Amino acid sequence: MNSLFSFILVLGILIFVHELGHFLFAKAFGVKVLKFSLGFGSKVVGRKWGETEYLLSAFPLGGYVKMYGEHEGDEVAGEEQHRSFAHKPVWQRFGIVLGGPLFNLLFAIGLFFMIFAVTGLPEAIDTTVIGEVAADSAAQQAGIESGDEILAINGVETTSWQEVSGMIRESGGEPVELSVRRDGELLNIIARPTMSKTKNLFGEEVGERYLLGIVRAEELVYQPVSLLQAGEAALVQTWNLSYLTVMAIVKMIQRVIPASELGGPIRIAEIAGQQLEAGWLNLISFMGMLSVNLGILNLLPIPVLDGGHLVFLTLEGIRRRPLNEQTMAISQRIGIALLGTLMIFVFYNDILRLVQRWLTH
Repeated sequence: MNSLFSFILVLGILIFVHELGHFLFAKAFGVKVLKFSLGFGSKVVGRKWGETEYLLSAFPLGGYVKMYGEHEGDEVAGEEQHRSFAHKPVWQRFGIVLGGPLFNLLFAIGLFFMIFAVTGLPEAIDTTVIGEVAADSAAQQAGIESGDEILAINGVETTSWQEVSGMIRESGGEPVELSVRRDGELLNIIARPTMSKTKNLFGEEVGERYLLGIVRAEELVYQPVSLLQAGEAALVQTWNLSYLTVMAIVKMIQRVIPASELGGPIRIAEIAGQQLEAGWLNLISFMGMLSVNLGILNLLPIPVLDGGHLVFLTLEGIRRRPLNEQTMAISQRIGIALLGTLMIFVFYNDILRLVQRWLTH
C-alpha cells in the first residue's frame, strides 16, 4: 500500500510540475491553452476554468498541455491567430517546449534546497571501522568481520581509512597483520591482499590494485548551513545528478550498463515505498532525483519527447521554414514506436524481477 501511495504521489507531482512548465510558458507568450491533463486517454474527471479545461485522464503515466493551433494546418480563426502556438516565433515555441524539462530541473533544485536547509549538509566521518566484507574475499577468508575497527597494520597505527587503503595497496601482496577491536576485544588477524580489478561507478574496470575486500562503514554527520550554502549545494547536487543521468544513458548505449538494469513504473513504485518507510525526507530526496531523470530524459532527441520537438524547432530556425508534414509524421511514428518498445521492455524487466524474487523466497 505504501508503494502505491508513494508512486501516485511522486509521479503525480512530477507530471504536474512538468506540464506546469509548458503551461506557464505558453501563457507567458500569449498562447491559448485548451487543455491541461494529468494522464492520457479518456477523461476521468475534468472542469473548465476560463478558457482551459483541467483534466484527470485514465492512463496515469504522463500528461499533456493542448494548445490552440498547436500544429501547422490546424484550423485557426483569423482574429485569434496571434494566440496560436504554430504562429508564434520559433524562439517562443522553443521556450514553451523547453519549459517542461526546465521546470523538472528547477523543482529538483527546490527540493534539494529544502532538504539541505532543514537537515544541513552530510559530512562523512573518517573512521577505520569496517562496514562490509565482500563474499569470498581475502578479508572474509582471514576471519575479518563487519564492525571490526582497524587500529593498526603491521604495527603501524591507523587513524583514517586512507591510511588503511594505502597500506593494503602498497603491501605488494605480502601478508599483513591487522590489529582490530571487536566487541571490546583486541585481535590480531593475518590476511594476504590479492590483486583485484577496480571499477568505477558504472562497473567499468579502471585498473588493478591489492585489496582485502573491505569497505568503510558509512557514518555521517549533518553540518548546519546558511540558506546561501543550501542553495549552492542544491545546484551542485542537481548538476551532478544530471551528469550521472547523461553518463548512464551513454554507458547503456555502449553496453557497459546492461539493459536489464532499466526499471519501469513497478520498480519506481517499489523504491518510492521503501523511501517513504525510511522517512519523508528520503522520499523527497528520491523525488528530486526522479525529477532530474525526468527532465534529462525528456530532452533526449527522440520524436514525441520534448527533445525531439526542440530538434525540429532548431532545424526550423536554421532553415527559416518548418520541416514538411510527411517528414514530421514519419518521425512521430518512429518516436511512438521507440517509446512503445521501451515501455514494453521496462515492464518486462519489472515483472521478471518480481518473478525472480518470488522464486528465490
